This record gives sequence, structure tokens and C-alpha cells, in this order.
Amino acid sequence: MTVSTRVYVDMVGDLFHAGHVALLRAASELGDQLVVGVLSDEAAEEYKRRPIMTLEERVAVVGACRYVDEVVPGAPLRLTPEFLAEHDIALVVHGDDLDAAAAADVSGPAVATGRLRLVPRDGAVSTTELIARVRSRSD
Repeated sequence: MTVSTRVYVDMVGDLFHAGHVALLRAASELGDQLVVGVLSDEAAEEYKRRPIMTLEERVAVVGACRYVDEVVPGAPLRLTPEFLAEHDIALVVHGDDLDAAAAADVSGPAVATGRLRLVPRDGAVSTTELIARVRSRSD
């Protein structure tokens, strides 16, 4: 029996773009299956802004990415040991723009057990930047 390594990454996934794809590619390379938690609107709003796309739209787009094996809709902002166990997560991945305090806040159980890996963030594009581009266009 082969045991697979399930890797977890969470995201809002709003206005899905190349930076999201780069994160998912990097995370998928660290294990056998990539599980992506798409944060609820409320969780996203807690630290950012309310998403433009609905949760259902974001789940559909993220799930269509070739690097993604499973999507958890409405994932929590803060991981718990129970969530990690329920989804059989061996490794949690986040972009390297996460500082130690934020990592402890949102990924505490993964940090405590040495299961958090930071991958380089592709800073070439962000959802915030895309929104600014749209707002600046006059056509």
C-alpha cells in the first residue's frame, strides 16, 4: 500500500491569476496530492477584503487548475489540529510573505509540528494590483 503525502494550501482565489498558479505549482511539487482550502468570504474579509467572485466561482476556478487534486470550500482562516487530521494533511504551504507571528496565528498547528513550508511568492501580480488596474482604466 502506497501512502501519499497530502499537501495543503489555502487561498482566497479571487480573480485567479498567474501568482495563484505559481503558488499551487510550488505546493504541488512538495507532495503527491494538493488540497486547496478556498477561504470563505467572511474569512477573507477578516484580514483582507470581501472577494469579488462568489465562493462557488472561486472554488470552480481553483478546482480547474491542473495542480489541484481536491478543494475544500469555505476553509477556515486559522488551521486547527482537527482540520489537519480530518483532511489527512501532512504538510502546509504558504507564500514566503508570511512573517513568524502571522504564521503562528493562521497555521499554528503546522508551525508547532514542523509541517509548515514557505515557498517563494511570485510578486509579479496580485489580486489587489489587478483591481487597481481595472479601476485605473478609462475605457
